[in-house]
Amino acid sequence: MISATVTGQVWSTRRVDGLPPGAFLEVETDGTGSKMIAFDVLGSGVGERVLIAQGSVAANWFTGTPPPVDALIIGSIDADSSG
Repeated sequence: MISATVTGQVWSTRRVDGLPPGAFLEVETDGTGSKMIAFDVLGSGVGERVLIAQGSVAANWFTGTPPPVDALIIGSIDADSSG
């Protein structure tokens, strides 16, 4: 899993068939500063810290035929346990 912060929304007016309801969000991964686009079904917002699963684990979370999703927000981080 990857921890990241949501930095923005990606607007998409057209989608491939089979993509479930949700939003595309830009996230910045903790510690690296690199950015990626993650699919969100939880309703996460800008500034929120989240957990992300990638690859087949992300796509296989959905029922039926796996959609073309490579990064999925799977949780919200409420507090950092290191501090």
